Amino acid sequence: MSTPTHQAYERLRADADAGRIDEVIVAVPDLQGRLQGSRLSVDHFLGEAAQDGFGACVYLLASDVEMGTGPGYAIDAWNSGFGDFLLRPDPATLRTLPWDDRTALVLADTEWPAGHEEAGRPVGIAPRHVLRTQLDRLADHGLTAFAGTELEFLVFTDTYRDAWDRRYHALEPATRYNVDYALQGLGTLEPVVRRIRREMVRAGLTMETARAECHPGQYEIVFRYDEAMTTCDHHVLFKNGAKQIAAQEGVALTFMPKYDEGEGNSCHIHLSLRGTDGTPVLADPAADDGMSDLMRHFVAGQLACLPDFALLMAPNINSYKRLQPGAFAPTGITWGRDNRTCPVRVVGSGASLRIEHRVPGGDANPYLAVAAAVAAGLHGIENRLPLPAPHAANALADPDVPRLPTTLTEALHRWETSETAAKVFGETVVGHYAQAARTELAAFETAVTDWERVRGFERL
Repeated sequence: MSTPTHQAYERLRADADAGRIDEVIVAVPDLQGRLQGSRLSVDHFLGEAAQDGFGACVYLLASDVEMGTGPGYAIDAWNSGFGDFLLRPDPATLRTLPWDDRTALVLADTEWPAGHEEAGRPVGIAPRHVLRTQLDRLADHGLTAFAGTELEFLVFTDTYRDAWDRRYHALEPATRYNVDYALQGLGTLEPVVRRIRREMVRAGLTMETARAECHPGQYEIVFRYDEAMTTCDHHVLFKNGAKQIAAQEGVALTFMPKYDEGEGNSCHIHLSLRGTDGTPVLADPAADDGMSDLMRHFVAGQLACLPDFALLMAPNINSYKRLQPGAFAPTGITWGRDNRTCPVRVVGSGASLRIEHRVPGGDANPYLAVAAAVAAGLHGIENRLPLPAPHAANALADPDVPRLPTTLTEALHRWETSETAAKVFGETVVGHYAQAARTELAAFETAVTDWERVRGFERL
């Protein structure tokens, strides 16, 4: 059987012939940033799917966490008969999975199939395409984006099955107290995070740092920055693989922004720009603050768009439990130089000068969050927005700082009424992700919580 002409596919054929790989997962990131897909034999993948695409149900990009779908999305799965779109594998993302025996994984883009009125065109609301559209806009300005994501997670000694059976109550964290930067007290935590670190490196990610964090059982692994799309691809691979490794180790981990009243799980996004020739463009050694005019406009755009684009960075009800006073997460709209109390922190110098976006939590879809930051920066650049003075004090305690949206309802309203969002993302994308937020809100509004039972069972 012939092999499609691409170096990655040639390596896959060699690995298959040597008995090292016998399955390929073709996966697409969904609205939540989760990987959804199917396992294919190597022969079927190389013989058909790699060249012709692979069918998958359209509802994968129009469903909530429970895989529920319905009217209101740009893709109406019910009224279109739950048909397929095509998954087009991206050979640059092909890699073997150390935690999944003799298995490779490739990420795919989505396009409409033959017979569809938009046959051959990308599915515009797909998260990867939303990001690619913003990166293409950036390229029109002679710029390219580099990003890094810093994900935190909580590890519990309970299995996922036990956690489910107990409705996620009274779980035992893998550390007993605050172990931020600690090199001891990690005996229960270290075995699983060590395996995660090592197997992610074997899967092709480049680890930079790793350490325990504040909340009992909390840990952070930071991988090296890369071109923005590659970083987002690595991000979703990491989240998926870390959960699988945890399950194999008999423990459970979560990236949810706010598991309890303690410190939440963040996903700080570092973002810098370069010219398409690789030249850094954010720094200006001649400026008093070392920032170029382009960077000032770029940062100003972040501040201008934060209220309207918050939905793409904080997409769930739980997201806003983290963005509250006293949670060491941003609550206002301001920026500062190396100031972790601000949502936009400017850090580094010279070629490493960049922003750190501190709004997203561990639930953020990286493609959408990075797309939002790039689009906001372009808004500032294109409109030459002036940058206010940096915030030097504690922005979390300053009542004069304008506030971020405090609930998903508020973020949804800002998003779907935003002229800027409609202009840069298009009305279809705005409407689709607004429906995702409405679906999340509707599900929560019909649920009865433990808080309500404790408050009202006996005393009301």
